[in-house]
Amino acid sequence: MSVSVPPMPEFGLQGRNALITGGANGIGLACAQWFAKHGCRVAFADRDETGAQAAARAIGGVAVALDVRQPDAVENAVATIEAQLGNIHVLVNCAGVLQNPLPPGKLSIREWDLVTNVDLKGTYLMCAAVGQRMAQRGEGSIVNIGSVAGMRSGPLHAYGPAKAAVIALTECLAAEWGRHGVRVNTVSPGFTQTPSVAKSMQLGILDKDILVQATALGRLINVEEIAAAVGFLASPLASAITGVNLPVDAGYLVATPWQAYGGLRPAGDF
Repeated sequence: MSVSVPPMPEFGLQGRNALITGGANGIGLACAQWFAKHGCRVAFADRDETGAQAAARAIGGVAVALDVRQPDAVENAVATIEAQLGNIHVLVNCAGVLQNPLPPGKLSIREWDLVTNVDLKGTYLMCAAVGQRMAQRGEGSIVNIGSVAGMRSGPLHAYGPAKAAVIALTECLAAEWGRHGVRVNTVSPGFTQTPSVAKSMQLGILDKDILVQATALGRLINVEEIAAAVGFLASPLASAITGVNLPVDAGYLVATPWQAYGGLRPAGDF
């Protein structure tokens, strides 16, 4: 018996240009692949120039080396990409670094600065450079990558506050540029199967079983699931949505309060 496959949803992104920071791997690469699959020309901006170029060759995009902490480098990269592709219609800010769960007495200010400079300052610089251009043209969509760590307390005293600030920044810029036709939203992943999370598991910093038990769906998230949420918010299907923070967390946020009552009920317990 043959099984009919439903058609791919029409997102209205054909022929648009999407710039992905941190696109060489993980969530950024999944986002780039999603946009390419739905008809976009994709530009990669990443400190890992070799990885970015390899990814660009694989999906037919372009790549530039970029440290998002450097204002001049950001401006030059954006200008270079627009010279190669044309106007940037979609910006996805995936560039970011994680941190080890350390108490303040053991978290060096050097690591704190690195995390906040990449995750917050870098996001702001990219938004400012690309968003201003979008506003002047009267159209555009920006999706910032936040985190559930920015929505709840945790032992990540640099990463959590930086992601909370990204969520707040998104709201500010959504209001700033809304009348200019620019939408700005956040996707906040839960624990996602990325190379960085896999490395933390290998080092014993994270425990997969504990993470799985902490979600309502009883599993981790795939990078493709984050990319799908990003793509939706960036697309015309979300044309009336701006300033929102969309958690994609397999139910982590709703499940964690149940720990005070002994945890979630097991499957089959009605």
